[in-house]
Amino acid sequence: MKNREELQTLSAWAIKHRRYLHQYPELSGEEHKTNEYIKRIITGLGLEILDFPHPSLVAFLPGTKGSKTIALRADTDALPVHEEGEKAGYISKVPGVAHVCGHDGHTAILLAVAKWMSENHESIVHNVKFIFQSSEEISPSGALELVNAGVLEDVDAIFGIHLWQGLKKGSVGLTHGPMMGSSDDFEIVIEASGGHGSLPHETIDPTYIASHLIQSYQAIVSRQINPVDPSVISIGKIEGGTNYNIIPSTVTLSGSMRAVKTDTRDFIKKRILEQTNGICASFLATAKVEFIDGTPPVVNDSTESMFVEKVITEHLGANVFSLVDVVMAAEDFSFYLNERPGAFIFVGMNGEKSQYPHHHPKFDLDEEVFESAIHLFIKIVQQYPSD
Repeated sequence: MKNREELQTLSAWAIKHRRYLHQYPELSGEEHKTNEYIKRIITGLGLEILDFPHPSLVAFLPGTKGSKTIALRADTDALPVHEEGEKAGYISKVPGVAHVCGHDGHTAILLAVAKWMSENHESIVHNVKFIFQSSEEISPSGALELVNAGVLEDVDAIFGIHLWQGLKKGSVGLTHGPMMGSSDDFEIVIEASGGHGSLPHETIDPTYIASHLIQSYQAIVSRQINPVDPSVISIGKIEGGTNYNIIPSTVTLSGSMRAVKTDTRDFIKKRILEQTNGICASFLATAKVEFIDGTPPVVNDSTESMFVEKVITEHLGANVFSLVDVVMAAEDFSFYLNERPGAFIFVGMNGEKSQYPHHHPKFDLDEEVFESAIHLFIKIVQQYPSD
């Protein structure tokens, strides 16, 4: 950047677009108007739009030497949440849909980066791909769709940011390795033999069996996995029965599982299946177990993450960098990192403006951190080594 005033002007431009996007959120896979909005801006900047699955949009800026290709990614989808709180005139105008994770900010920031790079093309050595990705919040993932479509075939490294409420405002951080957990769901249907609540001995009670399964799953985490290896199993839904005095014939458990290592992720699946079948068999019941694969763990490439740390300390300030703790929230940026080296970065914004956690109805971005995010993306591309 030439000066701080230029960065402030660019940030204000991004905030204007973020507030528009915030008012017109679209759910995963339905970001058609968002795509058109991005397309108008990108076309006006003179960037090439590449042929990738709609409603994602991928733009390309050739470097002045074209020695390498760096990809920068933003996500575009909103959530099925009815927004609450004071939003200074930019609250969602779509009932039951809101940008309560920050994707509107990510999109606006990447648009601002594209604007600056197109206007200062002479300072951009490497080719740059700008990935505006649909469907981060659901499975199948928009990132996986783009990877399968070849978005990374000519890419040397990829970087992404997340405006992060869990990190204090003024900090920018990452890890040099595992950073975020995998996310997979499961559904277990216990099939037994119900009957009258006064005659339990004449039944095989799936509700009672379910209680044993829930307890046993926690033993996977607490007694079968190394305590320093983060993992989570949570039952979010229990469904069964029609009346207080009737023992049902089936009970369904729905839950999620998270890990930061791929082998731990696989181990949890294996043990859930084995324990479910074993416990159900011991009570003369059976079970159907279905796993719904989600996203793998986010694991930063240590070489690229060390490079980002150097960029942060040199251009944002040594006191800005934070080595963050692993979080068990998931991000489909992991699909990119499975294919190419890169790093995912948290831009902290925890403070008075951003008090509520991601996905909360009152969640809001602190737009003052946009300057840091824009500056960081630009410097990552400019400082990326040529050899």
